[in-house]
Amino acid sequence: MKEDFKFVIITGLSGAGKSQAVRVLEDADYFCVDNLPPALVPKFVELCAQSGGKIKQVALVMDIRGGEFFRALTEALAYLRHHEWPHEVLFLEASDEVLIRRFKETRRRHPLSGEGSILDGIKNERQALQELRGRADKVIDTTQLTPAQLKEEVQQLFLRQGQSPVLLVRLVSFGFKHGLPLDADFVFDLRFLPNPFYVAELKSLTGLDQGVKEYVFQASFSHDYLNLIQKMLEFAIPHCLVEGKAQLVVALGCTGGKHRSVAMAESLRDKLLACGQRTVVEHRHISEGV
Repeated sequence: MKEDFKFVIITGLSGAGKSQAVRVLEDADYFCVDNLPPALVPKFVELCAQSGGKIKQVALVMDIRGGEFFRALTEALAYLRHHEWPHEVLFLEASDEVLIRRFKETRRRHPLSGEGSILDGIKNERQALQELRGRADKVIDTTQLTPAQLKEEVQQLFLRQGQSPVLLVRLVSFGFKHGLPLDADFVFDLRFLPNPFYVAELKSLTGLDQGVKEYVFQASFSHDYLNLIQKMLEFAIPHCLVEGKAQLVVALGCTGGKHRSVAMAESLRDKLLACGQRTVVEHRHISEGV
């Protein structure tokens, strides 16, 4: 059904924060495409309609980088209106001074500056986008906004009623002998838990096997530690969301990354999912021995 779809067209001035805005929607499970030629919008809409309901929220970034292709955006918006596809246009802008500073910080050339200055490019772009800005459903001036403030504004505008930002918890089992995961936000040491490596019939198995799980959790303190980790994460997650994090990497380590860390990651994943927390598991060293 068309009313179930939501298309957000993100456009505006170069350097105003379009890339950040689309990342916010991507974290909110929008299907996002950056720098899509507007002429492809009808075909893209058709593909979404044929997805069997798998794609319902879409964010498309279309801006002056498209060159000659960008001129077709007016026709693309007309197509969406004519066929009654729900859509909104978000236009991002900022002051000349701020845009110049941002371009200097990134050392990038403005797409419309040619052989002129950055300011020349900004003025050319403002003029080229003047009509589109007037058609925008929502305009955000990012001149005084921090990245966190822009993220909050985009969330307030485009997250559905009752929908809250969802942080993804990525549980990573690993072996200390292979080194600490460089992307970890939290690291928990499991090397004091019962070790199946010293049980002949369990040594060749992994934490995915029931016998290994039962051996690791035969000790009451294994359950206690699991519950403590869960409580710590439940405490930290809301604060991580306030800080603008989209993903929290929790590393669970034993000696080799094959037995205890895997069993703990699997059990913690089940507990977090049962509480409605979006969670995935990655076993980095499960096949590399102990």
